[in-house]
Amino acid sequence: MRSDSAAMRALLLVQLISMGAMEMSGPFWPLHIQSLLRPDQFQYSGLLSALVYAGPMFAAMIVTPLWGRLGDRTGHKPMMVRALVGLAACQWFAGVLSDPWALISTRSAQGALAGFLAAAQAYAMSFRLEQGRGRILAKLQSATAIGALAGPVLGGWLMETYGFAWVCHSSAAICMSCALICLRLPATSGQVVPRSSKQSLVLPHGWLCALMLIIVFIQAAKAMQQPFYSLYVTQVLHATPMWVGASYAVSAVSLALSAPLWARHFDRWHPSRTLGVIEWVTWGCAATLAVAALADEWITFVISRLIWGIWQGALLPVAYALIANTLPPSRHGLALGLGTSAAKAGGLCGVFIGGIGMSVVGVAHSFWLVVIAYLVAALTLRLIRSVQFTPALNPSLPIPQKTQQ
Repeated sequence: MRSDSAAMRALLLVQLISMGAMEMSGPFWPLHIQSLLRPDQFQYSGLLSALVYAGPMFAAMIVTPLWGRLGDRTGHKPMMVRALVGLAACQWFAGVLSDPWALISTRSAQGALAGFLAAAQAYAMSFRLEQGRGRILAKLQSATAIGALAGPVLGGWLMETYGFAWVCHSSAAICMSCALICLRLPATSGQVVPRSSKQSLVLPHGWLCALMLIIVFIQAAKAMQQPFYSLYVTQVLHATPMWVGASYAVSAVSLALSAPLWARHFDRWHPSRTLGVIEWVTWGCAATLAVAALADEWITFVISRLIWGIWQGALLPVAYALIANTLPPSRHGLALGLGTSAAKAGGLCGVFIGGIGMSVVGVAHSFWLVVIAYLVAALTLRLIRSVQFTPALNPSLPIPQKTQQ
């Protein structure tokens, strides 16, 4: 128990630092794309800005479940080290490229080599800790959020002071350092799944597919603002790149604080009640983003970002926890990999819709597209909840006492 607790603390540190390193460049890809274009190519900035996010998402969507399945058989620690080294290499190359299409190709390779989040989640599920799986995954999500808080701020400062190449190369160095830390973590042996074991091989399709669909919709709404966010803050709110990073990351504060609190309640609730709360949280996201779309002053926009972060703590981390509680440990890598793929699929759809929508409605009105996306997600959740079926929980887990919706 004590060694598991120490390994969990080290994993949280790696999660925080590595995700912060990746978010250092997160908000600034559209600005960097524009800097690489000639004036007569500016009309393609929306499409290229979408592709620079969509490329890695599409690659990760396809490949991550394969990495997860390999981790189930060989152990998830090697998958974490592999992912961090791949992230470091791609970030370094991104800092030296001057062609937009080569940059998009490198970003796509980064997505194919990644899969760290799913590997870290599956690795954490092997620890024997007193806290529930929902709280463990919420802590990992909080570490990611804290990294997302510091990363864009540091990236904005580096970009203003030294240029975008410094952002990428610093991120690469940090990811390599995290890979070295992961090498010192205790190994977990892969669990060979017997070919004759139908319980291990057959996924609970109805419940799992419902969760995949939920993840796709909520992540599509979340990612839709990526292609135009930095342009919106600089052109509509007239902020500097450092303030772009700060506003981009401010929701991570409330997410990091709220995710463990949400998980503390969700661990005690039956999944049917949990889905009901997630639906109302999604309605809350739509209302909050409507306030952001109407905001014509900086303070209102920042407050809306803080509230939006609170809602985010009750969405993706809880969906991952429900996935972990659905399948036996021998399938956690594959199941969480599928969850990550669903998140990437949603992000891919959101980025394309956001990039194309920005070209249609203009940067100043782009946030209304996100509002519509959350309304569609909430209606989808209402439809899923109207279909009466009982979630297939892992029989090895304690059954929640509150079974009423």
